Amino acid sequence: MLTAAIAALVAFAPPKGYEVGDRVENFTLKNVDGKMVSLADYKDQKGVILIFDCNTCPYSKAYNDRIIGLHKKYQPKGFPVVTINANDPKLSPGDSFEQMVARAKSKNYTFPYLFDETQEVARAFGATNTPHVYVLARSGNDFVVSYIGAIDNNPQQADAADKRYVEDAIEALLAGKKVPTQKTRAVGCGIKYRNA
Repeated sequence: MLTAAIAALVAFAPPKGYEVGDRVENFTLKNVDGKMVSLADYKDQKGVILIFDCNTCPYSKAYNDRIIGLHKKYQPKGFPVVTINANDPKLSPGDSFEQMVARAKSKNYTFPYLFDETQEVARAFGATNTPHVYVLARSGNDFVVSYIGAIDNNPQQADAADKRYVEDAIEALLAGKKVPTQKTRAVGCGIKYRNA
């Protein structure tokens, strides 16, 4: 009985995923425009602001304009935003691919919004929440995790945040300095993993 309980806990444990300093494996996912996008497509950039996001979570909605703002600010500096939705649409119907297309269109996304249908990429990263940010810095031909966690310290109000973790991380990387805060707790809705 105890063995079965332990096995069940292991089966439903959240994915471990990457840590700061880890090299990220390439992945390829479908974008809302129907085209396939790979991390390797960004090899000419200084890095990528990778965000696990979704349509339905109130936290994702609260951060939506800030995510758009990050892309506008840092894409010209070599750190574009790439968002990924890993929610299982059977568990969260508002996160279907069709709803993703509608969301991207209504918000005029100028960055990829990728569908992680198998949830393999989210599991590889160890993403648990929406939004959950991974700032990746290019190192040679690889991407290395430089920051993991929240966008800032105020989910409700952008102008009330006094810690802007993602911006601080990127500014440090652009200046060739150490990222001041490398990991924070991602605040948001749990990713709807199937069998979880």
